[in-house]
Amino acid sequence: MSAPVVFQLGHEPIKDHAFSPDRSILAITKGNTVELYYTQSGKPQLLTTLKGHDKTVTSVDVSPDGSKILTCSQDRNALVWEYNQSEQEYKPTLVLLRINRAATVCKWSPSGDKFAIGSSDRIIAICYYEPENDWWISKHLKKPLKSTITSLTWHPNNVLLGCGSTDGHVRVFSAYIKGLDSKPEPSVWGSKLPFQTLCGDFINETGAWIHDVCFSPSGDALGFVSHDSSIGVIYPAGEEQPPKSIFNIKTDYLPFKSLVFVDENTIVVGGHNCNLVVFQGDESGWKEAYTVEKQKDLTSNDSTIRKDDEDEEISSHDALNMFRQLDLKGKVNKPSAQGSNKALSTIHQNTISNIRLYAPGQVSTCGIDGKVVIFHI
Repeated sequence: MSAPVVFQLGHEPIKDHAFSPDRSILAITKGNTVELYYTQSGKPQLLTTLKGHDKTVTSVDVSPDGSKILTCSQDRNALVWEYNQSEQEYKPTLVLLRINRAATVCKWSPSGDKFAIGSSDRIIAICYYEPENDWWISKHLKKPLKSTITSLTWHPNNVLLGCGSTDGHVRVFSAYIKGLDSKPEPSVWGSKLPFQTLCGDFINETGAWIHDVCFSPSGDALGFVSHDSSIGVIYPAGEEQPPKSIFNIKTDYLPFKSLVFVDENTIVVGGHNCNLVVFQGDESGWKEAYTVEKQKDLTSNDSTIRKDDEDEEISSHDALNMFRQLDLKGKVNKPSAQGSNKALSTIHQNTISNIRLYAPGQVSTCGIDGKVVIFHI
């Protein structure tokens, strides 16, 4: 397996990232700006910084043809950036979102003719271009949304849209725009798909926040991760039919923040554990396969509490200090000659905030530690 490619792009948190289709341009969020890097020359070169938002940029996405960059922000706005050849810079186009609270996530549709914006206004805006006025207008998905939208995923047919929210629900809507979309072929999610049709509504066992959702490459399965450290996979059976199967795999890891299907039978997840975990399965069941990086047990050091009474004991004061370090720092200080702290045994030194499919058999991640990493799976 090839070694991961690591880009250390400063030390500010990166909430989201996106590569262009040819993987030559990398867009990352950084505070209330988006930075664009050229990545084909070894060390990433900063091309430009997109400055159009006055609050934290929450999400970024590159259109399927690579010509446009979509951003959204806590300032309740979204912008579509396109390169202007005459002025040699990126220019933003207005998006009429009509929301009253922060925009939380944005995703281009597979065809690139529309996009979806999730918000904490309990609304998903489906936006498409209106050339007469040179702006992007939106239609709203509202019912039965009752909480902040945390994640979005487009079905390969360019019509169905999956979303996760803080009420523990995973929903699938029709985002069909008359006059823009061609009639989709019937699928396991349904055949009659006028705008705002609810094609599926599922709730996590514990009602925990849904952090991310993702359709499989065929669109016949939907995966999600939630704040209870579990991963779920849904296989629908057809219109107005109960699902063929729903799996909820519980783990002992810290909560996952993001997931992606590498293929129909492989899912990669990551989050607060700072490592990528691979799950494999099908309609008959899913299970954890392996972790991408070998990770040492953070508590397996000289001050580990032993359960066997015959083994060497440590004082209650030492044990208290150990767990206090775990609680505050996520790691235990190991004794050394210099008394210095050792870094985590993973490449990411803080939460993995987002995972994207980079190429066949490869995923890219970004994290709170300011890194973007390309892993071979």
